[in-house]
Amino acid sequence: MVGGATALTCAALFALMLCGCSSGSAARGDVASGTPASAGTEPCLPAAYAAPSTNPNEYRIQPGDQLAISFYLSPEFDDQVSVGPDGMITLKLVGQLKAAGLTPPELSQEIDKAYSTELRVPDAVVDVKNMPARQVYVEGQVNHPGAFPLLGGMTALQAIAEAGGFTDDATDSSVVLVRRDACGNVQGERLDLASAVDHPGQGNDAMLMPYDVLVVPRSRIANVDLFVKQYIQGLLPVPPYLAVPIP
Repeated sequence: MVGGATALTCAALFALMLCGCSSGSAARGDVASGTPASAGTEPCLPAAYAAPSTNPNEYRIQPGDQLAISFYLSPEFDDQVSVGPDGMITLKLVGQLKAAGLTPPELSQEIDKAYSTELRVPDAVVDVKNMPARQVYVEGQVNHPGAFPLLGGMTALQAIAEAGGFTDDATDSSVVLVRRDACGNVQGERLDLASAVDHPGQGNDAMLMPYDVLVVPRSRIANVDLFVKQYIQGLLPVPPYLAVPIP
């Protein structure tokens, strides 16, 4: 189990480092609005600034997402659709609409416009049901470490719950989130999930993004940057081919 989980994490970290900067950040809206940028270049933002909002209504729909579309007054038009590789969805009567890059409320507005000639009050609601093409990885002191599907609005606590929860040896106040920032650099952020458990909705939880890696240590991490550097170096396929122990 440990070897398989380590291999999964290694694959995830390779993806973190090799994914292109411009396509990934543009699709997710990683770059914060209002941030100055030089002409023709994309600003390099720390992972903390690239993190998405914890509000599911601010999630940017991506190709591969599975959407549930409902019409409050006209349930006969309700539909389950997948976002194609071109970012489009196909709906009854109105055909194709662009979905990728929009938030669920923005797509709802576009659907209302498209159905305005068919329905007096479309009142469409879009719900992101699943993101099968993307995964997150949970390692360290959890009961079932490994890769898990990234569901719409999934937070760090929810991913750890999918991994069977914390073990008795876990330090939930010092969980490390490993993420690629807006320029492709791998960075880490400490999450105090103990506060999130004690105060739901107010703690230091975080909404996850594709290929995020959560590492649950046995003891508190004093230097997150150093930990992430050592952790990644320990997983790369270079001598001595051994993963560093998780404190």
